[in-house]
Amino acid sequence: MPEAQETLGMERGHAEALIPLIERVMAKAEGGFESLGRVAVTVGPGSFTGLRVGIAAARAIALCWEIPIVGVSTLAALAAPLILDEKPGTIAVAIDARHGHVYYAAFQEDGRLLQSPRFGNVKEAIRKLGQGPLRLAGSGAPMMAIEAWSLGIEAEIVEDRITPDIAYVARLGLLADPLTAPPRPLYLKAPDAKPMATPTPV
Repeated sequence: MPEAQETLGMERGHAEALIPLIERVMAKAEGGFESLGRVAVTVGPGSFTGLRVGIAAARAIALCWEIPIVGVSTLAALAAPLILDEKPGTIAVAIDARHGHVYYAAFQEDGRLLQSPRFGNVKEAIRKLGQGPLRLAGSGAPMMAIEAWSLGIEAEIVEDRITPDIAYVARLGLLADPLTAPPRPLYLKAPDAKPMATPTPV
């Protein structure tokens, strides 16, 4: 099947935009939905709403066409092109979680996991990554680099894109086992939104 893809960066409105986007992409793909053999979806870490919307849509497609579905870590997808570069240095990927915090993970240059996905402030993250050199990717890469440089740690921003290249999500999805990579959200912190307090009866 020829490749068809579209990227739409957004912070809000995922629910309204996602299904029309999928329909546009599949209209360009030879064979349409019937040509699909598997669905891969990023499971985070990331926006609570964005993850729920994306995973629900992916599950619906897999259920409708009776095909396997796998979940792919957003951090692993961001790290994939750096791992394939085969250059020396610790690969650290970070997603800006706001207020000086990041979702992050680290990999050895051969792709082995060095630091499992976690949530923390930038200073804490850099201190857990060792003395470098660091090869950084993700929307949190600039913050991580500044902190590393302030400590005299060699660090290079290789890529600071907000979302991973969908081609790498697809590659990782093909390699993943549906039994061990379920499409479940990877939440590393509690939601920012809090339920409204119940009014006190008078």
